[in-house]
Amino acid sequence: MTTKKFLLQEKDIPTAWYNIAADMENKPRPILNPATKEPVSEEELYPLFARELARQELNRTEAWIEIPCEVRDLYKVWRPTPLVRALGLEKALDTPAHIYFKNESVSPVGSHKLNSSLAQAYYCKKEGVTHVTTETGAGQWGAAMAYAAKAFGLELAVYMVKVSYHQKPYRRSIMQTFGAQVIASPSMSTKAGRKILTEQPNYQGSLGTAISEAVELAIQTPNCKYTLGSVLNHVMLHQTVIGLEAEKQMEMAGEYPEVVIGCFGGGSNFSGISFPFLRHRLKGGKALRIVAAEPESCPKLTRGQFQYDFGDEAGYTPLIPMFTLGHGFAPAHIHAGGLRYHGAGAIVSQLRKDGLVEAVDIPQLETFDAATLFARTEGIIPAPESSHAIAAALREAEQAKLEGKPRVILFNLSGHGLIDMAAYDQYFAGDLGNHRLSDEDIRKNLGELEQIL
Repeated sequence: MTTKKFLLQEKDIPTAWYNIAADMENKPRPILNPATKEPVSEEELYPLFARELARQELNRTEAWIEIPCEVRDLYKVWRPTPLVRALGLEKALDTPAHIYFKNESVSPVGSHKLNSSLAQAYYCKKEGVTHVTTETGAGQWGAAMAYAAKAFGLELAVYMVKVSYHQKPYRRSIMQTFGAQVIASPSMSTKAGRKILTEQPNYQGSLGTAISEAVELAIQTPNCKYTLGSVLNHVMLHQTVIGLEAEKQMEMAGEYPEVVIGCFGGGSNFSGISFPFLRHRLKGGKALRIVAAEPESCPKLTRGQFQYDFGDEAGYTPLIPMFTLGHGFAPAHIHAGGLRYHGAGAIVSQLRKDGLVEAVDIPQLETFDAATLFARTEGIIPAPESSHAIAAALREAEQAKLEGKPRVILFNLSGHGLIDMAAYDQYFAGDLGNHRLSDEDIRKNLGELEQIL
């Protein structure tokens, strides 16, 4: 196995996050109050989020937002993360492409999610909040939020999508190790959960359901705020440390990516790697492609509809302008649990609408084929979510081979898969399959949205 790493020093950790909304010609459409259908004000977000997070969510003017020293100091535990040229993978593919990956799997919880969880916990603590709630799909965000809550002395309740709660018990154990309470969602502990279980007793959950439960608990609990792992603008903002570091590292490598790839659920790691590079196109006309790789079983960017929709199943959240499959969409029980979300964030959706972002949907078996090849050539077992980005990178490398032309590819390895080995066991046993939605299923689910707006 042959690799080449490009390493930065602590002083190179970014001192500010990049807010792409300030540089977009077509700003993301505002999120709306579902009762009035008017743009949500900063004050209306205070019951849910810490005040500074509400301010960041609606900020359309400041391109750079300073990272608090307390957050940056905690970033130093694992940042800067390595940029790696995957020479072993290139050799196995016999491709003229140069393949680079940003390795976010080296964080204490094994994924990129800490970049935002530490920031959100910090702002909650600074405001005097004592309790926080959140949701988690595969458990990556829940683990990150549990670590961050403990770092800042907060009590945390995590609603974990039920299918992942059982598929990935060790992520649940990680959260509990850091002191979080973990509840399988849907549960009987909230009105939203009880309603769903009454109607569908065997329902295995979705991120939309888990969000509903976490929001409901936050609103009903004194001195409590809700924290979110993806989709919203302030989460994308915090993740840009990934791409800002990668900019410097690509300069060290003496190359510039022609295509930047991230797996896609709600948009957090994808935005983190891509927005700083997309800035070069928005501000300087730099030619590059940005590709979001989503599951074939949850194809909101490739087959969804752009319109206002709720971010959760029960309809507690504001209305978000998004590419969506409908907030009632129940995705297949694929192992990439972090990507099983019905919609895309407002910023990514607007960029997709404007043709600045591409999207591909990838079958589950192709992602595990790519993951296995990557593990055997680069020595890192990737998370099922990250394997979508790897699969998309392999497609790009194959195209470069067919054309006989070099191509510089950068993707984000958003997390490792060492706690996902049950999924690999099923893959090697031949027990995994692909899940493709019919056009009729998508039309039926989207048809239920017409009454929203």
